[in-house]
Amino acid sequence: MSTLTILIVTIFCIGYLCIALESVTKINKAAIALLMCVFCWTLLMMGPGAYYPAIAGEEVIHHIAEVIEHHLGDAAGTLFFLMGAMTIVEIVDSNGGFNFVRDTMKTRSKRKLMWRMAFMTFFLSAILDNLTTSIVMIMVLRKLVQNREDRLIYAALVVISANSGGAFSPIGDVTTIMLWIKGVITTQGVLTEIFIPSLVSMLVPAFILQYQLEGKFDKEQNLPKAEISQFTKSQRNIIFWLGVGGLCFVPVFKTLTHLPPFMGILLVLGVLWTTTEIFHHNTAEDDTMAKRVSDLLSKIDLSTIMFFLGILMAVAVLQEVGVLAALGEGLNEAFSGNYYLINGIIGVLSSIVDNVPLVAGCMGMYPVAPEGAMAIDGIFWQLLAYCAGVGGSMLIIGSAAGVVVMGLEKITFGWYMKKITWVAFVGYLSGILIYWLERMLLF
Repeated sequence: MSTLTILIVTIFCIGYLCIALESVTKINKAAIALLMCVFCWTLLMMGPGAYYPAIAGEEVIHHIAEVIEHHLGDAAGTLFFLMGAMTIVEIVDSNGGFNFVRDTMKTRSKRKLMWRMAFMTFFLSAILDNLTTSIVMIMVLRKLVQNREDRLIYAALVVISANSGGAFSPIGDVTTIMLWIKGVITTQGVLTEIFIPSLVSMLVPAFILQYQLEGKFDKEQNLPKAEISQFTKSQRNIIFWLGVGGLCFVPVFKTLTHLPPFMGILLVLGVLWTTTEIFHHNTAEDDTMAKRVSDLLSKIDLSTIMFFLGILMAVAVLQEVGVLAALGEGLNEAFSGNYYLINGIIGVLSSIVDNVPLVAGCMGMYPVAPEGAMAIDGIFWQLLAYCAGVGGSMLIIGSAAGVVVMGLEKITFGWYMKKITWVAFVGYLSGILIYWLERMLLF
């Protein structure tokens, strides 16, 4: 590893440490992520020839510009998907669309609410995706739980349940989508073999966390009814089904058109936006502006978006300088043949850096074999789907769902690491153990 590469990794680690210590430094994590991104790319530009030896002279500068634009395009797709999904959920929520979900989960028992929320998040994330589901559930939780300390526990479990639910579905998580499109896992294979380990990885943390929630909610604090006067019940139902149904339609739209997912999100947002504008024509003028989508757009937490951009672009540098690929090769040499250990470590790493380049690196390093662990639906690929998805729950910034919940509920890195990381890790290991038992006894 060259001196320049070591410097880049050092800057990344220092930046990551500052993000982890946000509650101590009092510096916004988004600012640190942006600085980390720029510094890493600047260091790369100091000796680009070492990383692109085949490109000579001034052409390497143009090549790096194209590389940055490529990574920025990937990041922008994720960010626009995130902003679109957040806006859709905000529209549905502000117009009373989630009232029936709230009423379905309504209970004065804190533990009953936790279990209802955990199962709803788990299965909903398999149908939608873990990112969108997390946004929906946090919006509902804000109506259900007024106490912030209690809500943080629920929010942490939303992250764990959403990531676990996304791991057993081919459309539930970006990494399973990648593996599914690549053809190394099949829908039937991942559903039959990964479902139970994923369920266990949610049940174990939920069982542990329930002991931090005791008693009942106060009557006066439990589920205050929000009066929605400007829309009728049928109009609110239309908004709900357009929003949630539209989110479900996004994977179908991607399959039919082969366009990136954020294009489907923009389609749904456009339809929902137009519908609410039409509904607003029949309401009092002084009662419409507060619910207009243009106003709702201004409520998007821009610092979360900037944080996400900084992290994704910083990790892209590690990918470009070959650190992630070298890491994968090192794991393969150190634990040759032990796919449980290799994938287990990849899962832990996915909680530190973005799991997308990790999975992409693995798909590039390990060829598909006609039979054995590397075959389609083999042990390696199925474990990779599970570990990369569920492993992201161990740190709050280890998954897209965690980053979004972190921004929405202002959860600090330190609080999550102290209270939740060990719980998520126990669930993660439990799921791997269950998968091993499945392989020994059933398959």
